Amino acid sequence: MAEIELKNIAHSYDYKSENPTYALNPFSLTWEDGGCYAILGPSGCGKTTMLNIMSGLVSPSKGSVLFDGTDITSVKTEKRNIAQVFQFPVIYNTMSVYSNLAFPLKCRNFDENIIKSKVIEVAEILNLNLFLDKAAKDLTADQKQLISLGRGLVREDVAAILMDEPLTVIDPDLKFRLRRKLKEINEKYNTTLIYVTHDQNEAMTFAKKIIVMDSGNIVQVGNPKELFERPQTTFVGYFIGSPAMNIYDCAVLSDFDVSIGNIQLKTSTNLSNVKSGQLKIGIRSEFIKLVNNKSENTIEAKIEIVEDFGNYKLITVNKNNLIIKAKVERETTIPHDVVLLNIPAEHCCIYQNKNLI
Repeated sequence: MAEIELKNIAHSYDYKSENPTYALNPFSLTWEDGGCYAILGPSGCGKTTMLNIMSGLVSPSKGSVLFDGTDITSVKTEKRNIAQVFQFPVIYNTMSVYSNLAFPLKCRNFDENIIKSKVIEVAEILNLNLFLDKAAKDLTADQKQLISLGRGLVREDVAAILMDEPLTVIDPDLKFRLRRKLKEINEKYNTTLIYVTHDQNEAMTFAKKIIVMDSGNIVQVGNPKELFERPQTTFVGYFIGSPAMNIYDCAVLSDFDVSIGNIQLKTSTNLSNVKSGQLKIGIRSEFIKLVNNKSENTIEAKIEIVEDFGNYKLITVNKNNLIIKAKVERETTIPHDVVLLNIPAEHCCIYQNKNLI
């Protein structure tokens, strides 16, 4: 395993042109040895480019890549001692499942007993133990991807396992079980796992630390709780959570108070030094409470839609053309026309020019 440092990295695929467009804008980031990470963001934000720079498939336009403090920027992929799993399976169709899983170890001259033991262990983890003698070409698309994933997991000597949306072709239930298995592997072997995805649920249920990207920039690094409760930008607020964070334009009224049109709300953010800039307030639907009596930070609004999602209900209300979404427990009795919602001050996030104050 290894600590991976990306130092002053930037990359453009047309770097030699007069006005290059950057797929990755300058940044520095350290991945701790044995960490379990996800790189999360929409398509085209630079996730795969970052992963390929770590693996050596792409040479950065600027900056350097270090493994355990050693500069390996110019070192070829095969010399970096990493395993990479791609979005679509890369396997040998004419080989058996066993031979596919054993191949990385045979190439490194491992003892046959060690190879057999490790292949059986990984096959059991991935539910491939009943298919070891089958030709890979006879398996389904999701089973082939499991083989591809297994070839990365079978090696214990890798600096890191880099995964680029590896569960795309796998059904939802198996995805859930595999994410759990990957976490167990990370904890058991202290393997550095870096997982690229555009799916927030995959990232939030897999990683201990998530790198959120947008348009070639790292916009926040944090654990799932931090990303959910205190998104550092309005983009993270929109991108993380279902539904997205309620975000509205607002104006400062006093040191801790803001207004959204004619609605006044108290926050826990000191706004005494906020002089200018576009201001917005954000509140997660999970933190908005349905109440029976008016008090501070209570809004009376007309119910537009009530949606039952089985384990919760989502209420959409309208207050002077301001649309607010709130999640409540499924058993909650909801009025037919008008509802009182309380917005806790401690859960109000204030953004200036799209960045959290």
